[in-house]
Amino acid sequence: MAVLDTDLDHIFPSSVLPPLWAKLVVGLVAIVCFARSYDGDFVFDDSEAIVNNKVAGVVGRADLLCALFFFLSFLGYCKAFRESNKEGTYSSTFWVLLSIFLGAVAMLCKEQGITVLGLNAVFDILVIGKFNVLEIVQKVLHKDKSLESLGMLRNGGLLFRMTLLTSGGAGMLYVRWRIMGTGPPAFTEVDNPASFADSMLVRAVNYNYYYSLNAWLLLCPWWLCFDWSMGCIPLIKSVSDWRVIALAALWFCLIGLICQALCSEDGHKRRILTLGLGFLVIPFLPASNLFFRVGFVVAERVLYLPSVGYCVLLTFGFGALSKHTKKKKLIAAVVLGILLINMLRCVVRSGQWRSEEQLFRSALSVCPLNAKVHYNIGKNLADKGNQTAAIRYYREAVRLNPKYVHAMNNLGNILKERNELQEAEELLSLAVRIQPDFAAAWMNLGIVQNSLKRFEAAEQSYRMAIKHRRKYPDCYYNLGRLYADLNRHVDALNAWRNATVLKPEHSLAWNNMIILLDNTGNLAQAEAVGREALELIPNDHSLMFSLANVLGKSQKYKESEALFLKAIKANPNAASYHGNLAVLYHRWGHLDLAKKHYEISLQLDPTASGTKENYGLLRRKLELMQKKDV
Repeated sequence: MAVLDTDLDHIFPSSVLPPLWAKLVVGLVAIVCFARSYDGDFVFDDSEAIVNNKVAGVVGRADLLCALFFFLSFLGYCKAFRESNKEGTYSSTFWVLLSIFLGAVAMLCKEQGITVLGLNAVFDILVIGKFNVLEIVQKVLHKDKSLESLGMLRNGGLLFRMTLLTSGGAGMLYVRWRIMGTGPPAFTEVDNPASFADSMLVRAVNYNYYYSLNAWLLLCPWWLCFDWSMGCIPLIKSVSDWRVIALAALWFCLIGLICQALCSEDGHKRRILTLGLGFLVIPFLPASNLFFRVGFVVAERVLYLPSVGYCVLLTFGFGALSKHTKKKKLIAAVVLGILLINMLRCVVRSGQWRSEEQLFRSALSVCPLNAKVHYNIGKNLADKGNQTAAIRYYREAVRLNPKYVHAMNNLGNILKERNELQEAEELLSLAVRIQPDFAAAWMNLGIVQNSLKRFEAAEQSYRMAIKHRRKYPDCYYNLGRLYADLNRHVDALNAWRNATVLKPEHSLAWNNMIILLDNTGNLAQAEAVGREALELIPNDHSLMFSLANVLGKSQKYKESEALFLKAIKANPNAASYHGNLAVLYHRWGHLDLAKKHYEISLQLDPTASGTKENYGLLRRKLELMQKKDV
């Protein structure tokens, strides 16, 4: 072990710049690459991970946190060898245990983090221990019983460290199993079509094609897409498919690198190649489909850690090339050119992540057959109010994937809003036939059926939605509206009450309860419900307005006036607010104030017939009063 302290510094290719300058340059390059998107919108998965996530938005940084603790774990393991010469076994063991703990933290950030233990083991055996596979194989073939290298490794504590790493890994997997169970997440064929192929050969060929595509993205990250599922990469089903060439090229390169890493007579070269391949391959294993089915075809995020190995191999390759040629300036120019091209690509891609529209449209040129790309563009257009264009993209998404229930649901919603109810019902009915537990589609189908006056079918659809999603306040709200249309007032009130129990800030449900109780003459109950609602949602001007109407009818004019004025302050351009306040003043006898607010209301909405009629009555009354005075 005496040579380890000096050898460790030479495993990684050394920096040309001093350490401080190297860090500053890397940091500056990173800022230049990603500065365009630092003030961009929250896009794609950010909506669920950050915007709508109540526990912490840090979940959106899983890959970065995993990488941080992954490298800390590896560096801690390296520290164990530096400390072994200084303070003995105890200090070395401490650093190994710390490395295992940091690996566990990396795994908690993202499952991929556990692979650092495998990397540490490979690093220990092949890099630190200088385990020469070729030499061992030769001894085994010649039946050499000495195998002195194994004895040296055992004396150096290798078995003890491997025992610690194995125990730590087993412990992590056990804890993970206790918390999350043994069953893998449920994925569909559109998420990872190769894993659903009947033929094992088809699965193997396509898995290897996915590996080659990942390798190409490291070499040339030009084809980048936020999602690679839903037909983005068609399956290879025949050896005549030209894409099998990519598989051959991948394994030709990998086998060549592995042979050099394990069998080269140059120990320094062997150790750097081993480390580079370890960083390249081991962190990628959880995404390889070898141990379990994953929920994606290609995911650029899983290449974050393997890119370290790629950089090590690329740096070593250019270093070796420069030693065997006199054109060192040309090599340096090529390296700088690659760096600049990748920086440019990073800047361009960073700009595409500034907004959902740019991100989704950038994917069309990469994956034009991906139904999810068309779906997301359609959703973005619908959110901006461009329903006509959104319909076109939703239809294309359904054409590309006839079982895409989310696209059917969204398309059905738009058609419902455009009063194209028949086609909306057909789409939503198809969606729930394909996915019977799709609660949102059941609810939207109920809304369409309600609009078509098919009340029994609508009630059944609402009930199915609640069956599949018991805590569904919006569905209870719509069910209450159905019951109100059928004059089943008690059922309507119960449905809206359920909505407010599940979602206390459900303003529409509270409002409908107040209005229904008001219209049926239950003013005391309406007032109680209104006060309860305002305690929960004190700044909701629509609730202030509804309660003010009830109080006015109960001749509580002062309190009603205060609520009307507060509602108008929050929403001064609501014609009905001014109109109903004018009615209050009219009843109360404050005729000048009534005239003022009638006029404001008619300025905001000249077509309001009720306000016109009341204003006319007030003017006639004022004219009569003037005549009497005369």
